[in-house]
Amino acid sequence: MNRQELYNQIRTKKSCLCVGLDTDIQKIPSQFTQAQDPIFEFNKTVIDTTKDLCVAYKPNIAFYESMGIAGWQSLEKTIDYIPDNIFKIADAKRGDIQNTGKMYAKTFFEQMNFDAVTVAPYMGEDSVAPFLEFDDKWVIVLGLTSNVGSHDFQQLRLDSGEMLYERVIKTVQKWGNPNNLMFVVGATHPDLLKDIRKMAEDYFFLIPGVGAQGGDLKEVMENGSNGEIGMLINSSRNIIYAGDGADHEEKMRLSALGMQQLMAAYI
Repeated sequence: MNRQELYNQIRTKKSCLCVGLDTDIQKIPSQFTQAQDPIFEFNKTVIDTTKDLCVAYKPNIAFYESMGIAGWQSLEKTIDYIPDNIFKIADAKRGDIQNTGKMYAKTFFEQMNFDAVTVAPYMGEDSVAPFLEFDDKWVIVLGLTSNVGSHDFQQLRLDSGEMLYERVIKTVQKWGNPNNLMFVVGATHPDLLKDIRKMAEDYFFLIPGVGAQGGDLKEVMENGSNGEIGMLINSSRNIIYAGDGADHEEKMRLSALGMQQLMAAYI
């Protein structure tokens, strides 16, 4: 999916919601556990319930690969089930030397037909470059993440006076462009989000951390938007585990709808 197609979806649905498919067999409602493929059956319900409210789905690859071959099969079926007009993100956080990076890129872009993959830039340009070789595919580079540990390295002050995450975001822009690069910027840093937007004005941000991690959606919409909205705001647990019984679909939809309606006021 290219930039214009993604932007059109945001405008049409008045939403920049990304639903995280962090599907845990231990947390899904009990009525799914007897299915032949509980993970896929639960994911189908999530997709059917929210597909008109969101513009992206983001399976967290760890939840699938931890289950071995069966998990990968559930993931493949899930990706095939997501409508073609919805952006598909592999939250894999890969990043390795060039020949290995190329294999990771082929996995997610050719074998599984994701639109985007999250990549860690710690090993430098040659670890990110293989992902940028694919047309109409996106590399989502970790910039300033939402977890508490982001203080350990990402917010270190360099001799130049800038933070390490600032150096990363500025440098990575030289490797690609707004048509194939995005940045992860955590919703738990609302005071920094406005400055990061100035630093990468034309780029899409994938923004985790709203809800369970404490990020505020209103602050994100006000501080992170550009002329094209320029954000995919992720919510995982707050949506997919909003209910745990027979009413789980209703509660799931209400949670997603609440986010979409707030977003619509800004789109």
